[in-house]
Amino acid sequence: MTEENLRLNHDTTLSRDDLTTIVSMIPDGSRILDLGCGSGRLLRLLADLKHGKVMGVECDQSKVIECTGRGVPVIQADLDEGLPDFADQSYDFVILSRTLQAVKRPDQLLDEIFRVGKTGIISFINFGHCSARLQLLFGDMPETKTLPWRWFDTPNIHLATIADFRRLCKEKQIRILREIPLSMRTDPFARLADLWPNFFASTCVFILQK
Repeated sequence: MTEENLRLNHDTTLSRDDLTTIVSMIPDGSRILDLGCGSGRLLRLLADLKHGKVMGVECDQSKVIECTGRGVPVIQADLDEGLPDFADQSYDFVILSRTLQAVKRPDQLLDEIFRVGKTGIISFINFGHCSARLQLLFGDMPETKTLPWRWFDTPNIHLATIADFRRLCKEKQIRILREIPLSMRTDPFARLADLWPNFFASTCVFILQK
């Protein structure tokens, strides 16, 4: 994974609904590993509000420096090389927010997540959203508010739908404890996301165990 991939995919402002949802899912005092942690704002918040024992993994050196400035412990590493620095079952929660689609082998990274952690929290942009489907219908690669890149400069290499991810979990015998579909507040179809997530949710958060 390149530094540019992670930088583009991991907007660390907590205005993102998926990050707000992730914070609400984690109990106090948990051991938390954030893969592709960006500048460390999410981990800083989890350390302050949830009194968590936190650690980040980030490949972009400038973001690693930002983490250090926030007092967030971080390792500079490439997720495509696995998680060799972490022992089995050493974390309660492993977070991967909007980063799954930027790694070379998402399936192998999931294996590493459940080797290292008890519970995985995965969020990703849903390529099956109705706006993406409509653009594909007219022969164009989708450009949306959650997928703002053009086909030739996108950091994403494995775009997936919610249905795709469910199938991958089934194949790998990963249990879906919760599935939380999200839509942008300005989306006219936002209220329908719970009824038909794969069509109306722009993003989804999965709480997983194996």
